[in-house]
Amino acid sequence: MDYEKLATVMRDLAIQAGEVIMQVYNADDFDVKAKSDDSPVTEADEKADALISAGLRAAFPDVTLITEEQAATHGVQASTFLIVDPLDGTKEFVQRRGDFTVNIAYVVDGVPVRGVVYAPAKDRMFFTDAEGTTYEEAAPFVVGTVGALTPIKVADADNGALRVVASKSHRDQATDDYINKYAVADTKSAGSSLKFCLVATGEADIYPRVGRTMEWDTAAGHAVLGGAGGKVVRFDDHSPLVYGKEGFANPFFIAYAPNVELKPA
Repeated sequence: MDYEKLATVMRDLAIQAGEVIMQVYNADDFDVKAKSDDSPVTEADEKADALISAGLRAAFPDVTLITEEQAATHGVQASTFLIVDPLDGTKEFVQRRGDFTVNIAYVVDGVPVRGVVYAPAKDRMFFTDAEGTTYEEAAPFVVGTVGALTPIKVADADNGALRVVASKSHRDQATDDYINKYAVADTKSAGSSLKFCLVATGEADIYPRVGRTMEWDTAAGHAVLGGAGGKVVRFDDHSPLVYGKEGFANPFFIAYAPNVELKPA
């Protein structure tokens, strides 16, 4: 893989997809349909997916592509692949809360090694460069021209006063029960893969997810967090979260700064 090309293509496609998404988001109204699993999908999801998929297939025709909006890709078996969620956080999008992202990642041997997470309504962009280091780019975001970059890294967490980030749309009692095992100084909510990014920047120390997710929901955020020094492990046994699983469904997991002393499930 040409990682210089990959970083450029993923960033530029994320920006272009963000423009398409915001055109729908800023419209007076838009249709919301239900997929087979009852999750919502909008015109923005579909348009962004078409744009990103075409761009990745043109740039990397020999690399397997998995994308949320194309069910035909969900039966593929691969350990190295590109994976896309063109609009992560559709519920946040529909409710016009802004916490939605464009997610594009590259997985090698089951590990997300490169990724971009772009939150167009928040003007926040996180991506890994050719070497795998994670940066946050300052707005405005222009295709072909990278703006001011700040390298980011996870915090040196204080286990006596941890900062927790949890799902905005999927918070439940099981999540609260696990969070209550820690000495917590602050808890915040965020939508989509922005939760990974808040750990990556040091704005939070730990993100436990006790609920259903798919690999396209997490791969880009996982890569961004990994490039900032963070880790993502299974909730049950704290082994590394791996990708390329059958059906691309994730177990429960924990994303965290490495010096957080994890509690058992």
